[in-house]
Amino acid sequence: MAPVFSGDWSPFVFGQGGDFAELKKRSRERPEQSTSSAVYAAWIKARFVCKRFDMINKIEIERFSIISSKPFDQVVAALDAAIGHPDMSEFARSTREAHSFAELKSAVEKGLSTAGLMLFMQLDHGAVLRKETGRDTPRMIRFIIGNPLIMKEMAKHVPDAGSYAPVTVLVDERADGVHLSYDKMASFLAPYANAAAMEVARELDRKVEGILQQAAV
Repeated sequence: MAPVFSGDWSPFVFGQGGDFAELKKRSRERPEQSTSSAVYAAWIKARFVCKRFDMINKIEIERFSIISSKPFDQVVAALDAAIGHPDMSEFARSTREAHSFAELKSAVEKGLSTAGLMLFMQLDHGAVLRKETGRDTPRMIRFIIGNPLIMKEMAKHVPDAGSYAPVTVLVDERADGVHLSYDKMASFLAPYANAAAMEVARELDRKVEGILQQAAV
């Protein structure tokens, strides 16, 4: 049981908040049983608030970006050619109905490119922007790409990897050329300090960066 604390809980009872460090300290110290229900409620709230704040982590993201002098359509076509384009309805059916990991693996591999990646979704952000301007620019496409087998190898060590895979590649046209950008998976997973997951993440980064470099030249 948490230690009993009989100090002044009034700032938290009456909504004045108080210093967070003090709030965190109080949250670990149970009020005396003789105190009012308002004080006890304040203690419960303090524990809940501190629990939420304790779950917030900061992650420093590394963004890979390359600028191409090629026309936008050529860059997009080159990137499209480097990734697989499975029929997603059929992909969903075959993976759902797989009776073993071997069957699942086979279903996934059918949709992969030689680089080991597939397209999950393509979003034309530029079309939304152009509706406002009435012009034919800017052009911007977001590609959501990945490989469920690669995701598995990261997520079994770091479950939060499932938040970051599949990954996003952004292709957008600017005054200085066509930008191809990607937030590196290894930077997302670095705070978890899991060597096995990091090895897989770095290999995924090499795959993605490789197809972006090829599309840009």
